[in-house]
Amino acid sequence: MKKILFILSVITSLQLQAQDNLNEIIQKGNDFYLAGEFEKAASQYRQVMEKDPANTTARFNQANALIKLDKKQEASQLLSALIDVTKNTELKGNSWYNKGVILTKEKNLVGSIEAYKNALRQNPNDKTARENLQKALLELKKQVKPRDDKKNKPKKQDQQKPQPNQAMSPKELEQKLRLLSQKEKEVRQRMQRQTGAGGSQAKDW
Repeated sequence: MKKILFILSVITSLQLQAQDNLNEIIQKGNDFYLAGEFEKAASQYRQVMEKDPANTTARFNQANALIKLDKKQEASQLLSALIDVTKNTELKGNSWYNKGVILTKEKNLVGSIEAYKNALRQNPNDKTARENLQKALLELKKQVKPRDDKKNKPKKQDQQKPQPNQAMSPKELEQKLRLLSQKEKEVRQRMQRQTGAGGSQAKDW
């Protein structure tokens, strides 16, 4: 019995030592990540994943490093796999959030909206996910509205088209200039909002 206990003790000790080594590699990867050396960070996380494929911390951090390296497809696949296996609601929520960021960068607003909704289902208090969801919904609404306007535009143009040889009065000219100025202002505001919607950042560990 003592021999069995001794063997179990040795095995447990080795397992703890191996886990400590993996945590050290992850920490080294984190240091590289914070220093902006994302290739080196990804290499460290990859080492951990090779030794321990079930290590969710390494998977999540690896996905973040890949996002920084603009390898969005690989990062998205890692996050999808992580969402399927983890039971940690915070980690699952952050993974959905980062998928939303990737989809936003790819201009996939419908996909990003669904991802942010899933992030909020896991963590209803996630203010960043809620803000990004609102931005994506507003952006989608803006994209749909101009299409509707285009459908109605020909009819309006026909109605407003001045008759041949019909001179515009000073008042009509002033109204037209005011309308053009307003449209120019709306275009500038739209461009500013688009810049804000695309600026989402992935969540780190």
